Amino acid sequence: MKLTAILTILFSLATAVAFSQTENAASKSASAKFEKYYNNHQFDSIFAAFSPQTQIDLPADKTNAFLNHLSNNFGPITRRTFLQYQKGFAVYKTEFEKGVLAISIAADDDAAITGVYAAPYEEDTSTVAARNITPMRLPFKGEWTVFWGGDTKELNYHVVSRFQKNAFDIVVNNPQGRSFNANGKTNEDYYAFGRPIIAPCDAEVVLAVDGVKDNVPGELNPMYVGGNSVVLRTVNNEYILLAHLKQYSTKVKQGDRVKRGQQLGLCGNSGNSSEPHLHFHIQSVENVNKATGIKCYFDQLVVNDVVQKDYSPVKGDKVKAAE
Repeated sequence: MKLTAILTILFSLATAVAFSQTENAASKSASAKFEKYYNNHQFDSIFAAFSPQTQIDLPADKTNAFLNHLSNNFGPITRRTFLQYQKGFAVYKTEFEKGVLAISIAADDDAAITGVYAAPYEEDTSTVAARNITPMRLPFKGEWTVFWGGDTKELNYHVVSRFQKNAFDIVVNNPQGRSFNANGKTNEDYYAFGRPIIAPCDAEVVLAVDGVKDNVPGELNPMYVGGNSVVLRTVNNEYILLAHLKQYSTKVKQGDRVKRGQQLGLCGNSGNSSEPHLHFHIQSVENVNKATGIKCYFDQLVVNDVVQKDYSPVKGDKVKAAE
């Protein structure tokens, strides 16, 4: 079998994953096993790490043929970097002794390998703005607290995801620093729930989702990760995502043009969200599989009771619009 044919074999298909592009535990374990066994030339161990169905789909002789061709043409793996999920596969920029490939690995919940393929690695040479060009206001009124925001993993867990690396998760806290009253068992206990979410700038609506149920606090909905969401496109072709809105609260639809300060919906707890909050980020293109996050600076706001101009909030900041 030719190398080009072998490199495009799909061992099996997995469920598509989108939005949150952090490498999960199953992918991390499966890819680490693949690299270890591959570099030690233990191809039988890679086959043993396949799920039962994958072993049927690609028998040991074909697996060994694929891996031997890979090894003979590219040598051992020297470095591997997680990029994103694409159609259920974790995609890694994989540097070999003799070249670079994109290795894609799918895994089930038990970290058994359910799919793997290799393809040429294409470096993204597109120019992405380091920050927003369009002036932005905060997408809400009143004082909110930045739960995740900043440039390091300690400040912002989103940084490991290419398309949402500059995202904010923002909540409403009381003076004691709590985001809810009573026992926090219902969405109505949370101060952010039902608060208006507004357009940060003049823009066109390119996506509006409205029908996803709000979660019970503490539960997640990974099937509809963004939940009820609005995506805006600015005149400078920046794409703004506002996610986890309240069910049936979205007031805009695709194709609408909105003005800065116009209400888009209400803060909710839909999608992959454990409590009512707003997820906000800017990305370079609409397609999350091709997008790169853009750092957002707000033109004027009050941060911890001090007026700031052209400021990008970080974890722990208390922020409100400078009216």
